Amino acid sequence: MKKLISAQEAAAMVKDGMTIMVGGFLAVGSADKILEEIAKGPAKNLTVICNDAAYPERGSGRLIAAGKVKKMILSHMGTNPLAVSGFNEKTLEVEFSPQGTLAERVRAGGAGLGGVLTPTGIGTVVEEGKQKLTIDGKEYLLEKPLHADIALLGANIADESGNLIYKASSSSSSSARESAGANRSRASRMQQIRFMNILQWFMSGLSVWREHR
Repeated sequence: MKKLISAQEAAAMVKDGMTIMVGGFLAVGSADKILEEIAKGPAKNLTVICNDAAYPERGSGRLIAAGKVKKMILSHMGTNPLAVSGFNEKTLEVEFSPQGTLAERVRAGGAGLGGVLTPTGIGTVVEEGKQKLTIDGKEYLLEKPLHADIALLGANIADESGNLIYKASSSSSSSARESAGANRSRASRMQQIRFMNILQWFMSGLSVWREHR
């Protein structure tokens, strides 16, 4: 495989029915250029795991606006009216997960764990259909790990080993998604990382491809 690839070539690796993790918070820290290319491409019926639905014109919201998303796993969607209408009209499947729980489920996927225990959601609709365990007299929900075929991250600086530097709060939960997208125990996992100021990279396993801007 050639080492220099474009955002278009990276986006072309996204296929129908894949699960994608998108880093960042309200599009800050998202790989916007690659998301834009995926939105213009043929892939559809995607499952998107992200903190939120961002906005129709930014972040993961681009994929919703383009009709590419079948299901979203997120903590909130109020900033994206297209996501809200899709949920209300039942054209978009949505799994809500409390923000901290969502981050830990992603982290569990990256660490190869079988899940996480949390009291968050006990006594609410969040517990529906989930296993409950009592430990030392306290009830917990078993939240299962999350995995993805591709993790999309946005960072500001990187080296050729794939080490990332995020500006201000743009890291958000990206580091957890990085590990879940590149879990070496799952050979099919890939990462696509957009470096806003210096490089655009596509990572697969231990190899790194880059494109100078």
